[in-house]
Amino acid sequence: MIRTGALDVLPVCTAVPALERALDAHGAAVLCAPPGTGKTTLVPLVLAGLVGGAAGNGPVRKVIVAEPRRIAARAAARRMAWLLGEQVGGRVGFTVRGERTVGPDTVVEVVTTGVLLQRLQRDQELAGVDVVMLDECHERHLDADTVAAFLLDVRAALRPELRLLAASATTDAEGWARLLGDAPVVEAHGVSHPVETVWAPPAGPVRPPHGMRVDPALLTHVASVVRRALAERTGDVLCFLPGVGEITRVAGQLTGPLSDLGVEVLQVHGRAPAAVQDAVLAGSAGRRVVLATSVAESSLTVPGVRVVVDAGLAREPRTDHARGLSALTTVRVSQAASRQRAGRAGREAPGTVYRCWTEAEDTRLTRFPSPEIKVADLAAFALQAACWGDPSAGGLALLDPPPAGAMGAAREVLAAIGAVDGDGRATGRGVRMARLGLHPRLARALLDGAREVGARRAAEVVALLSEEPPRDYGDDLTAAWRAARAGGDGYAGRWRQEVRRLASGVDGARTGRGARDGAAGDSRHGGGSGRTGRGARDGARDGGHDGGSGHDSDDVVAGLVAALAFPERVARARGEGAFLMVSGTGAETAAGSRLRSAPWIAVAVADRPATAASARVRLAAVVDEDTARLAAGHLLSTADEVRWADGEVLARRVERLGAVELAVRPLKSPPPALVREALLDGLRREGLGLLRWTPHARELRQRLAFLHREVGGGWPDVSDEALLARTDEWLEPELSRARRRSDLARTEAGQALGRLLPWATGEAARLDELAPERYEVPSGSRIRLDYGGPQPVLAVKLQEMFGLAETPAVAGVPVLVHLLSPAGRPAAVTADLASFWREGYRSVRAELRGRYPRHPWPEDPSDAAPTRYTKARQNRG
Repeated sequence: MIRTGALDVLPVCTAVPALERALDAHGAAVLCAPPGTGKTTLVPLVLAGLVGGAAGNGPVRKVIVAEPRRIAARAAARRMAWLLGEQVGGRVGFTVRGERTVGPDTVVEVVTTGVLLQRLQRDQELAGVDVVMLDECHERHLDADTVAAFLLDVRAALRPELRLLAASATTDAEGWARLLGDAPVVEAHGVSHPVETVWAPPAGPVRPPHGMRVDPALLTHVASVVRRALAERTGDVLCFLPGVGEITRVAGQLTGPLSDLGVEVLQVHGRAPAAVQDAVLAGSAGRRVVLATSVAESSLTVPGVRVVVDAGLAREPRTDHARGLSALTTVRVSQAASRQRAGRAGREAPGTVYRCWTEAEDTRLTRFPSPEIKVADLAAFALQAACWGDPSAGGLALLDPPPAGAMGAAREVLAAIGAVDGDGRATGRGVRMARLGLHPRLARALLDGAREVGARRAAEVVALLSEEPPRDYGDDLTAAWRAARAGGDGYAGRWRQEVRRLASGVDGARTGRGARDGAAGDSRHGGGSGRTGRGARDGARDGGHDGGSGHDSDDVVAGLVAALAFPERVARARGEGAFLMVSGTGAETAAGSRLRSAPWIAVAVADRPATAASARVRLAAVVDEDTARLAAGHLLSTADEVRWADGEVLARRVERLGAVELAVRPLKSPPPALVREALLDGLRREGLGLLRWTPHARELRQRLAFLHREVGGGWPDVSDEALLARTDEWLEPELSRARRRSDLARTEAGQALGRLLPWATGEAARLDELAPERYEVPSGSRIRLDYGGPQPVLAVKLQEMFGLAETPAVAGVPVLVHLLSPAGRPAAVTADLASFWREGYRSVRAELRGRYPRHPWPEDPSDAAPTRYTKARQNRG
């Protein structure tokens, strides 16, 4: 019997007439309704014609409700069936990955967005479906955005009568309204009670989150705030934490003390058993503390809650394309999400939210969480788009376009595993991968691994990779596999269910039947790329036999399947606990890990702390070199490598697996062109000093630099940059003949520089005229000029310049005269010799005349005879 009393009190009832009119007039609408108003449970029943004014009088419509999470899909179906007075599987059913409960009378089916994606790929018309409701669209999950884009295509091209409803728990609906063709926005106002905010930051310092790590000090503080809330307020407490690990730790700190007080501690997350989920949603006569992930922000309504404790953290996907690492990461909660969380305290009565941060920090939080399409690995999205017939996704109606860099990386992954062709179109292999309900990398590992080790064993390992095992399973994939086989916990139960689904999916992929709805699912899991090996050489050959001999050890099987999934993360040891992935990223294992002594590993899960140079391995399997070659064969190369290293030409033949050197042999006769390039690289790195620079060569270079600066024309630029750019013109044939550093050291740089002189114009013959090597002074001596400074320098004994009134010049540039004492020591510097004779000479004469009495010191040097000699020698003349 329909529970009319429970239906009539739902606040969304007041908006139902307007919603029905909007859908009748436009075929699409956006419903904005806060959590707890009944938008997820009442609206589908009304649209199906099962309740409301049209119930029993109008046609029954088939309605699909798409939820972003399995836990929400199950809960919504159970609640709707309860409102109808029925069991799930009657007129209301649900389908999630690995589980399908529907019957012949089902008209409202709740599915995950991943399941709906699979159904759309197989049946684009959605035959028999009248209405599709996209619930919680404000969360901006990638699958939901993709489903919306595909459904808009279906309406435009195939099913204009198909009705679309986007339901949001926030009022930020303008974008969705535009996307649905300026669809009407219908608002339902819930019963809103005031919520008091209590700022409860930790007293001491707390390290900011990074990757999956949350400071234990913060979790201890959250537990203390929960105890404080229980003491200060009445009603149940809903505590928001970022993930299962943090929920487990806080529960461990609360369960014992609170049990003694009669307070029940419950955990709500996507991995929680159905019985626990039902218990949370059913309410209780006693007090409860419900520890939950963000699933309880809007997807689930927990009765009895009067207090919310918010740790202020959330998990979002992140992809490091440069290092090939994809994982969830812990971030600060957004302002929009924190408002959603606080609102749970005021759904039934006035409540309180304890926020574990300061009011000042609150103003610095981001306004909204990042849409997944902006931050996530897009390989699965790109494969879905390719299978839909739009490889670039440029024709899809999306709220945010996918980042070009992420799409490029995704297409490289898909091409490497044979999922798309050179034009980006889905291959037959790619279509089969998409129907497995896995990330494409894991689909590759399942299909190719099944041929090597058998479908069942491949499915068991892939199931471990599709949902990361609990941390207490350890970082060794093989050990985690054995723990899952023997385990009786919730994870082991889900793992066995997924194994059955995947094993049957391999059979479906072989026969081309594809997976049933119950075997399809979400595909938002990270991984690597690549398609090679014994079982993957033929991209179109996915079936084959059941694979494997069945005699391979668990280590071999786990390592092979992990390597097939993440070939760019195959890593070789380079020290105790330190590895180098073939992608070029360093990796380190935890102290005490069995993996530390392995020569090779295949890394399944890793993250990189902000201050660390290497990634931190969280889950990996031991492999050998043969397995590494098999899985990452597309990265295998053999090349002759000739380069400048450690001050010499290094010539060798190198076999590489990506960034890892497998084998190195000396190259006896390297190609001359490569040797020349290596020597030139050496000159660039270490400078032209590698050549033989005699004093004459250095002087010539300085003279040429002077003429280039002062005269220009055809006189060459002889700076390092210019000479390195023109090696073909002046350093040949010596450079091409050289084979090692010592050959460069024998190359006479001065002789080579002579090739750059302007011989063609005849100017080269004027080198000694324009920039003479020596200058003849009045005494008759030929003194060498120094061109190393801004202007030429003439260093000459003062007595040899007597009688010269004008300052010497070279190419029109005055020479800087360094006048020396008879002993050759500096006495004066001048660029104006006449001025020096008039003004500066007297002080120099007075200082040096007594020190050098044997040399002439006339009173008027401008009229004296120049000499190189002493007075006595001059008189003997």
